[in-house]
Amino acid sequence: MKTDPHTRNKELLAPLRAAMADFDADAVRTALAAVAGPDAVFRLAHPFETVAGVDAYFERTYLPLLRAVPDLERRDYIVMAGPDGDGADWVGCGGYYCGTFARPWLDIPPTCHLVHMRFHEFYRIEDGKVVEMQALWDIPEVMMQAGAWPMVPSLGREWHVPGPATQDGFVPGPHDRDAGQASCDHIVEMLEYLKKHPSQGGPEVMEMDRFWHPRMTWYGPAGIGTGRGTAGFRNWHQIPFLNGMPDRGQYVDEITYHFFGDRNYAAVTGWPDMFQSITHDGWLGIPPVGKKIEMRSLDFWRVEDGLIRENWVLVDLLHMYHQIGVDVLGRMREFNKARAGFDPVTGRAQ
Repeated sequence: MKTDPHTRNKELLAPLRAAMADFDADAVRTALAAVAGPDAVFRLAHPFETVAGVDAYFERTYLPLLRAVPDLERRDYIVMAGPDGDGADWVGCGGYYCGTFARPWLDIPPTCHLVHMRFHEFYRIEDGKVVEMQALWDIPEVMMQAGAWPMVPSLGREWHVPGPATQDGFVPGPHDRDAGQASCDHIVEMLEYLKKHPSQGGPEVMEMDRFWHPRMTWYGPAGIGTGRGTAGFRNWHQIPFLNGMPDRGQYVDEITYHFFGDRNYAAVTGWPDMFQSITHDGWLGIPPVGKKIEMRSLDFWRVEDGLIRENWVLVDLLHMYHQIGVDVLGRMREFNKARAGFDPVTGRAQ
């Protein structure tokens, strides 16, 4: 039986994911070259930023990571696909890179223990080839595991974020367009209601009980952390976020985002997909610098019985800090000057 295009797109990435499960440099480079077009563009988290071409992407990202984590492996817990509102086809993958952190990476000191780094990677596919990837790696999560996070503590819970409670994140084919669209529609409407607060009233205008499961879990990025239930989401993320950036959601004409759904999962990617200004109370310990910043937030949602039960969120916090003149990796190097194996002047590995 002929498969639908979105099932084929998930199958297209299967050999690459398999090569990364037992990470071998040559095998992964070959698999990347097989799935990506010659002019593919890879949009990555700070400090990597945008890279063109498979070889440049591989050498800038995976080779240094593999040197630091020689038994590197990739573990996906979500693989979903679907069309966005403009008809472009996407595959979304969420999971972890993990292995033994044996050597410094980005000057993060090694622990010689197992390390895990969450990823969200979104691939746009045309004519059977990846032409664009938008991806975030949770680099602050690695810094925290190394005891080298130089910024403020998280308000939410920092832990090893799990995959879907239902263990059905590898969404099977055939692609159900109606179900996927229904999941997307639910998320888009929920976000519209979220934006009503605070400009149109108190928390009640968001009608959160209409959209979210009473036992929802919001899995934020390292540096923000996880919140459980509506109270956890509001206390540890939304309230501090809105107090510091109350103009959130007012620059929709300046952003690009792509929603797509696969059965009871939905996802959004965009580069960037938010603009707001750090004012009023500031955010994450940052004073109200009064600067408008862009944010990259790549998300997955799981809908259960018509309500959102789980939401995985990654935000490029290093990029956010970079825009206001804070070099997080530079601060980390300053903190590392007294650590064994690091140059006391530069804070870099000797």
